[in-house]
Amino acid sequence: MSGKSLSSAVPEIRTWSNGFKLRKKRFHLNIRKNLLMIISSADFRPLKEASFRLLKETETSLLSPLRKAPRMENETFASFIFFGTLLVLKMYVVAIITGQVRLRKKAFANPEDALRHGGLQYHREDPDVERCLRAHRNDMENIYPFLFLGAVYSFLGPNPTVARIHFLVFFFGRIVHTVAYLLKLKAPTRSVAYVVAQLSCFSMALQILFMLLQHWW
Repeated sequence: MSGKSLSSAVPEIRTWSNGFKLRKKRFHLNIRKNLLMIISSADFRPLKEASFRLLKETETSLLSPLRKAPRMENETFASFIFFGTLLVLKMYVVAIITGQVRLRKKAFANPEDALRHGGLQYHREDPDVERCLRAHRNDMENIYPFLFLGAVYSFLGPNPTVARIHFLVFFFGRIVHTVAYLLKLKAPTRSVAYVVAQLSCFSMALQILFMLLQHWW
């Protein structure tokens, strides 16, 4: 870039070494013009290719552990994991419902909670709260054994369809049992749901014992 393109000749002593003095605002305008010409004529294809290559390498490094993860080949165990997770989530839902009923009925088990929500007179029991607690305890008494029996049963090599029926029956039995408990449905809805769900557990327990006896004898 020559000095003449950026400056103009003026008859003054204070000039640049080439004998020209910069004209006001001309320098910046010429810089912008030449810079735009350089940018427009530049070849950005190598930079573009390098960016795409970097993105590809990043994607590969992030997704390769997922692609290399082994598949769950035991179809029975996969079904057990699915229904077991749903049952655990159901227990969480019952716990949340219990807390909401406590707040609505103002029946707190701890005095500090009662003081926060109005006074020690709310440190008391409530029939609806107790019903929720009984439903939650019943879940723990039945779902925990199912999780143990179902896990062991899944590795005995049962028919996947039969195993899925066991898990499905227990799951829906527990759902109906909880709904009947919380909504105070007419008897014997809750009892029937309880017995139906237990049939699956008893069936899995008997098959586990039978396989162990075969192995020992």
